[in-house]
Amino acid sequence: MHATLPLLEVTDFPAIQRGKLDTLQVNLGYRCNQQCLHCHVNAGPKRKENMTRETVDQILSFIKNSNVKKVDLTGGAPEMNPNFRYFVESARKLGMHIIDRCNLTILEEPGQEGLAEFIAENQVEVVASLPCYSQENVDSQRGKGVFEASIRGLKKLNSLGYGKEESSLMINLVYNPTGPFLPPSQIELQQNFKEILKKEFDIEFNQLFTITNMPIKRFGSMLISKGEFNGYMQLLRDNYSEANLNTVMCRNLVSVDWNGYLFDCDFNQMLGLPMMNEQRKKMHISTLSKPELDNKSIVIADHCYGCTAGQGSSCGGALEV
Repeated sequence: MHATLPLLEVTDFPAIQRGKLDTLQVNLGYRCNQQCLHCHVNAGPKRKENMTRETVDQILSFIKNSNVKKVDLTGGAPEMNPNFRYFVESARKLGMHIIDRCNLTILEEPGQEGLAEFIAENQVEVVASLPCYSQENVDSQRGKGVFEASIRGLKKLNSLGYGKEESSLMINLVYNPTGPFLPPSQIELQQNFKEILKKEFDIEFNQLFTITNMPIKRFGSMLISKGEFNGYMQLLRDNYSEANLNTVMCRNLVSVDWNGYLFDCDFNQMLGLPMMNEQRKKMHISTLSKPELDNKSIVIADHCYGCTAGQGSSCGGALEV
């Protein structure tokens, strides 16, 4: 795999600082039952990284003594971590709003029996990857059979109340472009998704999040292999919007890796760009105190243009809607 950090380290992206922390995004490990072309984590079935119970407890301890409101669980497939259900139940007892970044096909994996019912019982918000309403496009990006399994997963979650107008159970879908271009209008694409999924499969959901592909890890390596890396970076730069600086997710979110170390975002985590304390040592969740983060400078590189291009991009979709 081609390394992308050397191509991103030198940047003229403007300096930005953190605001008030309200969300912990926790990467429970890089193991996944899928191996998608656009994956910025390079996750897959053969990855061994998994967060331990000790690290989970350290995160829970921090949450208990902080003003964090949301815990956003990601991976890989976060559900493949053996501590997933323990983490969810424990965080819920602390009053947290839990988000599970679910690839939908995990609901059918051996050993995951009752998973859909578990997340519903714990009022977990599901953010589910579905890059298109076309079987051909989804399977070409995510693997043969993924589209049909995803549709079955969505139907299962709908049957439990997810996405229903009268229900408090939230399910939001995620769209990633299939190539080196920016996502279309989130509002317009959401309407298309809602109409087609309802008509063709009787599926309902709450919102569609459009997320720009980051030029790192598997997607970045693919761009380099095809000679498209520089062109894609120029596209991101040409569409830079200063207004998006006010709402980029790194201002209010901290990414925690499977070892408990802190990063300004999940993308920095994948590039190995950790948050550092005043002694220039990596910051760990077990020693973190909230005031350390207030107004702290954010680690930037050229990939940051991906979050500020066009309508903007975050783990909650477009910044301008």
